[in-house]
Amino acid sequence: MKNNIIFQDEHILIINKPAGLSVLPEGWEPDAPYLVKMLEEDHGKIWVVHRLDKFTSGVLVFALNAESHRALNIQFEKHETEKVYRAITVGAPPWKERITKFPLRVNVGHKHRTMVDNKKGIHSETRFRVLNWNHASSDELSLTDDIKGMALVEARPMTGRTHQIRVHAYALGYPLLGDTLYSAPETDIIDRPALHAHSLSFNHPVSNERVSFTAPYPIDFKKALERLHL
Repeated sequence: MKNNIIFQDEHILIINKPAGLSVLPEGWEPDAPYLVKMLEEDHGKIWVVHRLDKFTSGVLVFALNAESHRALNIQFEKHETEKVYRAITVGAPPWKERITKFPLRVNVGHKHRTMVDNKKGIHSETRFRVLNWNHASSDELSLTDDIKGMALVEARPMTGRTHQIRVHAYALGYPLLGDTLYSAPETDIIDRPALHAHSLSFNHPVSNERVSFTAPYPIDFKKALERLHL
């Protein structure tokens, strides 16, 4: 895990989380390795500030003491942090930018999906921006469904609901590549939802200086972009 450290001082620890590793133990697989346990073996007690889905890679901040944890929690609760994700969508959107505000209800059904629910859902907002398009056919893209094109998009969640980016992209008609839970077609391009937490900005809990950290793409995401010419 040392190779995944982006930054560390006495107060915070910034990690480039690998895909496929849970931040905390999962109830249905309590003996599986998880990120916090692995980090505490090297760093002692750490405090969880926020999380990423098990199959999402990218930048995470942990606090190394209670005071820093409290200061960072306040920033996240007040939406004073800036989180930027990169994702690959199935289908190439005709728009350059789009703001989605579909209300979401989490943990629905035995698959624990998040769904758009205009009556019982909670306000949620994601801002999407297309960075690059590829308008190739489904045959060229190794997809089973008749899909035209792919896109590399930037997603900025203004709220923090479970699976928010994945569900908002799906609700727009452009599910994330590899995200079969939300109706993406089967593919051999990547074996998880193509979602990466690219950067995170916040005020340092002690100096109050604005800091920003970026996590490079993992190998599977980078290979998918190369294969799709994105």
